[in-house]
Amino acid sequence: MNRTGKTLLVLALVAVVGMAFRVSWNALRDVATAVGADETAATLYPFVVDGLMALALIATLVLVGRDKTFALRVLAAYTLASLVLNYVHGLVPELHGGSVDWGRLADWDPANWTLVLLATSLPVGSIYFGSDLVAKVLHHRPIDTAPIGKCVDTSINRSTADLEESTPAPVAAVETPAALPASVSVDLVELAPVRSVAAESARPRGATGRVPDAARSARPVRTADELLDEARSATADWSVDDLTAEGIRKTVRTSPAKARVLRETLRAERSAGPVEASA
Repeated sequence: MNRTGKTLLVLALVAVVGMAFRVSWNALRDVATAVGADETAATLYPFVVDGLMALALIATLVLVGRDKTFALRVLAAYTLASLVLNYVHGLVPELHGGSVDWGRLADWDPANWTLVLLATSLPVGSIYFGSDLVAKVLHHRPIDTAPIGKCVDTSINRSTADLEESTPAPVAAVETPAALPASVSVDLVELAPVRSVAAESARPRGATGRVPDAARSARPVRTADELLDEARSATADWSVDDLTAEGIRKTVRTSPAKARVLRETLRAERSAGPVEASA
């Protein structure tokens, strides 16, 4: 709908509301007179009821969410109250034209008390609900409903003299994926060392304190003579070329340094001749 159609629709609504307000004027004024209002108060009473209905209608068109629901409830409540008072005015001929300054709204006492309570409570409710609706409308922030596709970068439309830096190339001109900007590349290069350092920073924690007996090796410590005798026995059928430090180390299960000493000793004994047996 164009703007002209919306304007005509609003004008039609205002006309209908104005005519309805005039039709309801006499009934509300006469009811106000019947519950004890003076001439001035009775004249203003229709503005209290139907006027708040118009205010709630405007708030309904402006507000959204829970606030809109609250405005609709206020509009429905005052519409129902105005309907009840107009209905009572049609049932009680004595109220027509304000012929009496005070009278009953119903012959049955509980119904009369209820109607009087309703008629007298509407002005107080108008103050409360009207103030609340006006506050909600004043504090309402309209939501930007512009389509996402129409969002345009304003910096592109600015002249070159207004920009602190040179105007960037239009986004539409880039048909294929381009290389990363320099700022992004620098950030990635700077972050890489941080990640590698964090991965290398985890080092195994060395054992501290006394090692428990259960964790110690049960192998007894051998003396140099015992280690040499064991090596002689294990390599008795070896040739001189087979006497290597690595082979001796694996056979007698000793350290590389002791294995080299054993190798030199055994080779020296093989060169000097057979070892004489001890008595």
